[in-house]
Amino acid sequence: MDDAKIVQLYWARNEQAIPATADKYGNYCASIAKNILGNKEDSDECVNDTYLNAWNSIPPHRPSVLSAFLGKITRNLALNRYKHNTASKRGGGQTVEIFDEIAEIVSGTNGVEQEINRKELLRAIGGFLDRLPMDKKSIFVCRYWYFDSIFDIANQFGMTENNVSVTLNRLRLKLRKYLLERGYEL
Repeated sequence: MDDAKIVQLYWARNEQAIPATADKYGNYCASIAKNILGNKEDSDECVNDTYLNAWNSIPPHRPSVLSAFLGKITRNLALNRYKHNTASKRGGGQTVEIFDEIAEIVSGTNGVEQEINRKELLRAIGGFLDRLPMDKKSIFVCRYWYFDSIFDIANQFGMTENNVSVTLNRLRLKLRKYLLERGYEL
């Protein structure tokens, strides 16, 4: 079923929207959640919560790209679950490693100045990504948006794990330089 028909099912409050979403995007959402949480049970719960959030959000929202809409919901739910799990000393997986990689560029603190500049920073990062070749952009997004492992990225792009690590390191350095040139204090 195409996305427009699935969204229409949500708008019509037809319960078939949930199984249609699960059939088309269940694996996609599960992959996002599993990459962040590293735990099948928590990932499954996040995916189910994604369907509930989609049900509660459509309407009033009418997503133009359903996959991105669902992916964002899943990612946010998984990150919240991750924060809960690590606060309770039950966490694990590679999420801490990924946060550490990017933390030197974009601090995770919630200072007033950072909150005010958050949208500008997001636009600047988007501008940086727009200037990258598609393969480098995809590698960056796979790692820092989808939380894919170095191993999975290497397999997806036909690269060695070392090559992926070096590429990501160079991209982080370029992003740092790009942001410093635009006046961001890192």
